[in-house]
This record gives sequence, C-alpha cells and structure tokens, in this order.
Amino acid sequence: MPTHQDVPETDRPTSSRPAAPRRVAKHRSISRLATRRTQLIGLTAALAAAAGTTAVGLSSSAAGPAAPNAGTGLNPSQAGALTSARIDRRDLGSRDASRIDLSLATAQKAAADKAAKQRAAKLAANATLTQRRALALAAAKAASAKKAADSAKALAAAKKAAIAKAAAIAKAAPKIVLPTTGYHLTARFNQAGGRWAHNHTGLDFAAPMGTPVRSVMAGEVIQADFEGAYGRQVKVRHSDGTVTSYSHMEEFDVSVGDSVQAGSMVGRIGMTGNTTGPHVHFEVLPHGGAPIDPEPWLRDHGLNP
Repeated sequence: MPTHQDVPETDRPTSSRPAAPRRVAKHRSISRLATRRTQLIGLTAALAAAAGTTAVGLSSSAAGPAAPNAGTGLNPSQAGALTSARIDRRDLGSRDASRIDLSLATAQKAAADKAAKQRAAKLAANATLTQRRALALAAAKAASAKKAADSAKALAAAKKAAIAKAAAIAKAAPKIVLPTTGYHLTARFNQAGGRWAHNHTGLDFAAPMGTPVRSVMAGEVIQADFEGAYGRQVKVRHSDGTVTSYSHMEEFDVSVGDSVQAGSMVGRIGMTGNTTGPHVHFEVLPHGGAPIDPEPWLRDHGLNP
C-alpha cells in the first residue's frame, strides 16, 4: 500500500477547469432563511396556542438540520414560543376570569343593594300604612267617644228637663179636685131613705152618662172591680193613707197598681149596681177604715162641693 504523503500546494497540479465559486454566501443565505422560517413557525405556534391548539407539528425540509422537540415536532425556539404563548394565554384567561368574577360580584352586589332598597321601601310603606291606620283608628275611637259623651250629655239634659217639666206640671197641677164636673148633688152623707139598707155613706154626684170620673188626689189604684150594689168600683189610696172610693161607673180606665194624679180619669158616670140614675157615689175612708162625711173633708182641702 503506498504511503500517503502531503503535497505542498505549490507542488499540486493545477486544474484546467475554472475555480468553483465561493460557498460562503450560500451558507449565509440558508442561515437567514432558516431564521425567518423559525420566526414564522414560532409566530404560527403562538397563534395556534392562542387559538387553543395543543400540538403543533410544523417542519420544513428547507429549514435545515434542526432537531425536533420530543412529542411536538418543534425545535427549542418553536417550543419556547409555544410555551410563551401558552403562558400569555393563561395569564390573559386569568385576567379575563378575574374581570368576569369582578363583574359578576359587582352585578350581584348591585342586585343585593337594589333588593335591600326595595325591602326598605316596602317596610317604610308598611310602617307608614300602619301609622295611618293607627291614626285613623284613634280618630275613630275619639269621635265615637265624643259622640257617646255628647249622647250621654244630651240624654242627661233631656232627663233633667223631663224631671223639671214633671215637677213644674206637678207644682202647677191642683192638689185636689172634685170627682166629676157638670154635676148636682142628689144625696148626702148619713141621709136616710128607702133606697138604702142603712143611712147613706157618701156623696152622690149626678151627671150625664159617660161623664169622666176623676181621682180627687194623687195616689195608687188598689181596687178596680164590680162590687155588688156599688156596681163598678175603683178605690185609690193617697199618700196620707186616706182611701177614696168611686162607685156605679159605666167603665174603668185604670187597673190595680196604676199611679194616678189629681184629676186623672179613673172611669165614667154610669148606672151599674143599685142605683136609680146615672151618678158617682163618692166615699172617703181614712186609712181604709169606716167612711166619713166627704163634704167637710173636701172643704178642709179647699173645695166646696
């Protein structure tokens, strides 16, 4: 085997072909093109990352001998760009989420404030309505109480006036009256005659049928009944215990227990019982006992029959 020997350049034979052009410019052009393609791929990766792509497999045969990144097909520059894009997208997503949370919180707070204001307004309206109702009720009660007081006052005044009127009437009314009007005496006390079984026990006031018969004084009716020979008879007890009797009446106008005044009608002139004509037989019985002569009794009370 021949031994290799270095031959000086001066001793090397020269070729008859022209010298090849320099390759330095071509290498620089390839390097610049690879850099531009790397930037383009990085930009594409960033856009893909922003769009949500998780794997990018871009390569170019003209990119040169760059080694692919495991699992992605990206070189280190492309992987760095993709990572930066993902980080930027994550930060942007976090900011957007924060903005959304803040907007949601603001909206919720505004809604809560609005609801609170509405509740406060409703409570204020209810309170106002309750106050108005309470005032109206109090006014109604006051008006009712005033009306009741006025009514009671008016009733008391009316009662007082009625009492005063009754007192005035009683004062003006006569204390005693004769038992009837338009009469003439037909028989006196202790008069004898064949018309009676005993002497006459009273005064007979003859008058037309139906003439009113009056109580001579105020008192209480203690009898109103048919009494045989006396016919229809009414008896009145007066305040001093004296009893007056009215007999032979056509009808009664009172009942037992009635209160009468001097001049109150107790019946009408009639002919019931033992009688020969229309008249009223009037008797005076002190304390309800035996009868006495009515004429002096009437005169003692200011009347002259």
